[in-house]
Amino acid sequence: MRTFEELIAEAEAVSVDGWDFSWLDGRATEERPSWGYQRLLSERLGAVTAALDVQTGGGEVLAGALRLAEPKGWLPPVLAATESWPPNVARATRLLHPLGAVVVADQDEPPLPFADEAFDLVTSRHPVRAWWTEIARVLRPGGSYFAQHVGPASVFELVEYFLGPQPEAREGRRPEVESEEARAAGLDVVDLRSERLRMEFRDIGAVVYFLRKVIWMVPGFTVDAYRDRLRELDQQIRSEGPFVAHSARFLIEARK
Repeated sequence: MRTFEELIAEAEAVSVDGWDFSWLDGRATEERPSWGYQRLLSERLGAVTAALDVQTGGGEVLAGALRLAEPKGWLPPVLAATESWPPNVARATRLLHPLGAVVVADQDEPPLPFADEAFDLVTSRHPVRAWWTEIARVLRPGGSYFAQHVGPASVFELVEYFLGPQPEAREGRRPEVESEEARAAGLDVVDLRSERLRMEFRDIGAVVYFLRKVIWMVPGFTVDAYRDRLRELDQQIRSEGPFVAHSARFLIEARK
């Protein structure tokens, strides 16, 4: 049993670049959505000639889908990805270039740095925000947006542990609202599925790592700012077992 300070120091020191959560293996768990986004993405990549992955992070999810598609000869001839955070741009470039994808540094705000009707497929996993008008603009007629979004009040048991009740924030990211925004941009929503998924944090280091990496959960999070609350949570986990939260995910497919 390591001490609170040992766990905190370890979690503060580890790199949080990219979108790989393997550091949490054995320390935190999250159920996966039943639809299998990466597998479905690989299938869709095999049916198009030009694809764009928006807000690709470190490129891990897209790379996994491309590796599933590659043995079947499903790689599209034209493949691009955008990302805004410089360490992730570099990481995604190293990961995706060998798989035939060009990574473009972009601020994740309109306009997308591509011409009208440039792509058959636009994808994204957990975008901060979907810019529906821009998505519709760069899609060719008959093209599709296929994505997995974060749903409402995701991991809010943890968020509200640190920030207190967040009634207004709980109303954001609703799939029915995003569907209406997609339709308003001229897209036809052909699939929409939602699930809530159990998460467990088994030590305080896992909590610190998660909040350092997913920076919008508790904006401005630092160990020093929340040390007292972290110590209380450490004691709770030691006495009662894992801290349980629930993530919210929804799958959306919209066609132009």
